[in-house]
Amino acid sequence: MRVASLSFYGLVEYTISLVNALAREAEILSLLPHQHTKPYLSKIDKVVLFQPFNQPRLRQPLQQIRTINTILRHLRRFDPDVIHIQGSHLWFTFALPLLGRYPLVITIHDPRHHVGDRQSKKTPQMVADYGFRRADQIIVHGKKLKQEVVDRLQIPSEIVHVIPHIAIGDDRLQSQVKEDDYLILFFGRIWRYKGLEYLIRAEPLITAQVPEARFVIAGKGEDFDRYRRLMVHPERFVVYDEYVSQDKRAELFRRASIVALPYIDASQSGVIPLAYTFAKPVVATAVGGLPEMVDHGRTGYLVPPRDERALANAIVRLLQDKRLRHQLGANGRRKRDSEWSPHMVAQQTLVVYRRAINDVEYRLARR
Repeated sequence: MRVASLSFYGLVEYTISLVNALAREAEILSLLPHQHTKPYLSKIDKVVLFQPFNQPRLRQPLQQIRTINTILRHLRRFDPDVIHIQGSHLWFTFALPLLGRYPLVITIHDPRHHVGDRQSKKTPQMVADYGFRRADQIIVHGKKLKQEVVDRLQIPSEIVHVIPHIAIGDDRLQSQVKEDDYLILFFGRIWRYKGLEYLIRAEPLITAQVPEARFVIAGKGEDFDRYRRLMVHPERFVVYDEYVSQDKRAELFRRASIVALPYIDASQSGVIPLAYTFAKPVVATAVGGLPEMVDHGRTGYLVPPRDERALANAIVRLLQDKRLRHQLGANGRRKRDSEWSPHMVAQQTLVVYRRAINDVEYRLARR
């Protein structure tokens, strides 16, 4: 089977993990934006045919058209049996009709835009939905997300497949870094839907019971000043308002004792697989597909959104019980290795590819 994989900014690490696993059983062309792939070049398996492309800014239409033509040229030259696109892209969505004869699989990571996520909203929801509806088969990362895709987009249930988020992160990095028993980590892009304000509001409740507790916030997004103004004890926070390298990311996850996801809205999260890679328990809110990623009481705790007291109580419980914390972290690692391993995800993805190919061949035969 010849598979062409196309991803844009934000999904490079995820895609590389997937194509490396798929390449064990298929011939893979991986099209990725070169400016965002540089930190991960060494991780691309040599058996993968890697083709970088330039990803210009969305406000540069002429450059976007050139990029689209370049991508189409590479696809036609490779002549795949199936094309797999991760997510949506404002400009490339309008080129999807030009892929007509190729079976198309799309992974929908976010069925709809999240509250305050200005980056995703650069692709209007109407445009993203148009692209999603052109897929022959669709992959999502949770049962709740499947139901949302089926209900909102009126897409047949039988073409929407639930496959777990693939394991990401490298647990070989920064192996000498030791865990800090009182460090809570918030990691990832900072937009309003991530609920960071509720973790900041929980801080006085946490430190009243665990005075040693400290917080690391790492990731870029909206203006951070509004969050600084919410801090009762700013000295308890270390903030990395910047792009975080793989080495720095590994250091932060190794040093953390707990990973917090106080989201008020979500579909799925790449932070949870990272936490499990480094055997860290997760305290997350019960929104979107997160309850399908966190086994409450086994790999972490789920709390209601917008409830800083419940968030604080769950974090305090783990901070005060090192043995429990490590047990939940170990369970998370086992979940990652058994359910989300690249091999397991690749096998399920190949089934979807075959379904897409067979369905297109069937339709063509009936003409």
